[in-house]
Amino acid sequence: MIEAMLLGTGAMMPLPHRWLSSLLVRSSGQMTLFDCGEGTQIAWRSAGWGMRRLGAICLSHCHADHVAGLPGLLHALTWADRDELVTIYGPAGTLRVVEGLRVIAPMLPYPVAVRELAPGDVFALPGGLTGTVAAGHHALPVLAYRVDLPRAPRFEPERARALGVPLELWRRLQAGEMVTWARRSAQPEQVMGPPRRGVSLAYVTDTRPVPGFLPLLEEVDLLVCEGTYGDSADTEKAARNTHMTFAEAAGLAAAAKVGRLWLTHFSPGMADPGAFAANARAIFPETTVGYAGLTTDLTFPDPS
Repeated sequence: MIEAMLLGTGAMMPLPHRWLSSLLVRSSGQMTLFDCGEGTQIAWRSAGWGMRRLGAICLSHCHADHVAGLPGLLHALTWADRDELVTIYGPAGTLRVVEGLRVIAPMLPYPVAVRELAPGDVFALPGGLTGTVAAGHHALPVLAYRVDLPRAPRFEPERARALGVPLELWRRLQAGEMVTWARRSAQPEQVMGPPRRGVSLAYVTDTRPVPGFLPLLEEVDLLVCEGTYGDSADTEKAARNTHMTFAEAAGLAAAAKVGRLWLTHFSPGMADPGAFAANARAIFPETTVGYAGLTTDLTFPDPS
């Protein structure tokens, strides 16, 4: 299962009622944070999820409203008794920005690593998750993220019995190990069923919709996507500022055949994003206008 929570939905600057865009993801108790603008640690504390088990931070790009909260958050992890490695991922230029921000957060009781990603990179995230990135189109290098939780094929006991595998070795086969006994052996594929679909989500912000997103986003269960402008009359402004309207985000969700769409990254000039919800739902009905604390669980399609 993947748990996802929006910590904030704002763009450019935090407002009294709207923290900056950030998404928190949890799997097997381990957490990954997507973007970390000013005030992210405050939104996080309000959400009630502990901080200690944060293992990775994924940055879409290096504008201030997506990174300026890093020094404070890194200090907050100190008070949460974190002592394990935290890895910060991001596009080209991330290392220089993190080094600059850490001038005011130089001493931490845990190691911090920075890994700059290139479009198409596949990498491991905490809690058994796999990340993949694609390039967006913005004023700075920007990445869209996909996160997958794979699911092992179903173990088929009758096949294990037919091979004579002792019961005490079944767990190792289920874990993907070859087993041997009494001069005999068995491979995991001999006792496992066909591949099964896992669960997935994607995080896309500060970009125009680009063709390269479609393979990345294809059939994700949840797409968290920017909708900087709710009014479709602002399409030209969105293109000029390399952002999206609600309708454009919904079109991307429909084209990629995603399960659900959460809109986020609202312009500070849009006082009531919900007033424009129909512009998205007319194109993609399974749209939710995001808000701080919006939470969901992404579970495997069947429990067996």
